[in-house]
Amino acid sequence: MTAVLVETGPDEGVAWHYGNPMREQREIAAGRGLVDLSHRGVLTVSGPDRLSWLHSLTTQHLTELAPGVGTTALVLSGAQGHIQHTLYGVDDGETFWAHTEPGAVGALVGWLDSMRFMLRVEVADRSADYGLVWRAAGPDTDDTLLVRTAADSLGGQDLFVPRERIGNLLQAGPTAGTWAYHARRIAAGVPQIGVDTDQRTIPNEIGVLGVAVHLNKGCYPGQETVGRVQAMGRPPRRLVRLQLDGSAEALPEIGAPVLLGERQVGRMGSSARHYEEGPIGLALVKRNTPVDADFTVDGIAAAQEVLVDPEIGDHFRANLR
Repeated sequence: MTAVLVETGPDEGVAWHYGNPMREQREIAAGRGLVDLSHRGVLTVSGPDRLSWLHSLTTQHLTELAPGVGTTALVLSGAQGHIQHTLYGVDDGETFWAHTEPGAVGALVGWLDSMRFMLRVEVADRSADYGLVWRAAGPDTDDTLLVRTAADSLGGQDLFVPRERIGNLLQAGPTAGTWAYHARRIAAGVPQIGVDTDQRTIPNEIGVLGVAVHLNKGCYPGQETVGRVQAMGRPPRRLVRLQLDGSAEALPEIGAPVLLGERQVGRMGSSARHYEEGPIGLALVKRNTPVDADFTVDGIAAAQEVLVDPEIGDHFRANLR
């Protein structure tokens, strides 16, 4: 079936859907489906010092990462702990492979390369040769592909695929578009960095502690902010899932103000129409916004579901789900 491509935004150029996005979501829910994410950047870090080096630069504990074990690591600004980059990675025993957000690989590779100093590491942008395909959970029928499975891979697998093989892999199908993929991601409460976050976002606000942030490791840039907020609790903002008014024809724009009455209390992130839940989205709102408050976004009514408790920290750990 002919793909309808995404025309603008972070997913520009890949398939939005193949004619029936609700059926595509059902296929994914049933454990079937391939999604073309080849617009995401792919990079490698090789050399004997790669894991200890990445361990020192990122939020994740990587010195003892076993081959084939998927992980997620963040690069933070040293002063404020703001999220700069994300590596969704897996090591093959000789090389650490990672994918990152669309349009971000050049800056990430440049920054990593500037931090090598005298260590035995090599950083390379592999996006011209490899692309990412996401596969819903199912039997691994091709052991020639490097596979990443982690807490944030939505119950499926990230496949690092040589670009000349992507077309044939997708033709084996069934295929689903980014509409179905993001609907699943939003329903799972997994934020996309750079879409559901802004330049001020710290990890404590978006529910990634323990997934992309190891809380018992040595120093790394931004650790002071993460540790202080974790110890004291009450991050400045919190991630919420929004149930949007299904009668609205449109979905909110990324970055649209989230309004409580006439007062802006947050920022809209991604949204999609889910095959069971209807229109849903993710947003960042101020910590002290009442957890039972309803919002308006781009003129659309929205009810919130708390994903990150406003009091969360070492002094208070809520079991929200």
